[in-house]
Amino acid sequence: MTPFYWFAWTFCRVVFKLLWRFKADGAENVPRTGPVIVASNHLSYLDPVALGIGLPRMVTYLAKKELFEMPVLSFFVRGCGAYPLDREAGGVAAVRAALRVLKEGRCVGIFPEGTRNLSGAAPEKGGAAFLAALSGAPVVPAAITGTKDAKRFSQIRVVYGKPMVITRNRKADGDDLEKWTAEIMRSIRVLEESIGGN
Repeated sequence: MTPFYWFAWTFCRVVFKLLWRFKADGAENVPRTGPVIVASNHLSYLDPVALGIGLPRMVTYLAKKELFEMPVLSFFVRGCGAYPLDREAGGVAAVRAALRVLKEGRCVGIFPEGTRNLSGAAPEKGGAAFLAALSGAPVVPAAITGTKDAKRFSQIRVVYGKPMVITRNRKADGDDLEKWTAEIMRSIRVLEESIGGN
């Protein structure tokens, strides 16, 4: 962790524990070193924070570029190691940025649903499976509950599952990515149900 990330991690963890009785399980399933992709469901703007403070290592996200255009927020987002993502320009730059992070032996956090999925009907995107196929990094499924309608003294929980290994294949086709994405999402849903998610 960078000094800024460590400070933000500690501060947010204290706040989440005080306000929302934050609890994380299964952190031991996430490798402490080496490249890894943590893939989770997405309900709220609180999710990236919740997913990150449950782990003892730095998690890097691809965040929409608009967040980097706000002076104060930009400083915080960059300090936490996020990379700007231009969703209208296509995903090539985002994939390259994520692969660079993985090549450095770091952890990438990703939400396969692509956006906050409040209704549960958002289609899954193949980003996590694609990155895993290109990099060979394991995918750790994770589930978050309690962030959608987070009220004071309610509980936010995160659980991290067993790593999934996707065969490294730079020539994986659409059918492969669809199959792997379905497997990742199925694991996420099982974890979500295990902690009382919808």
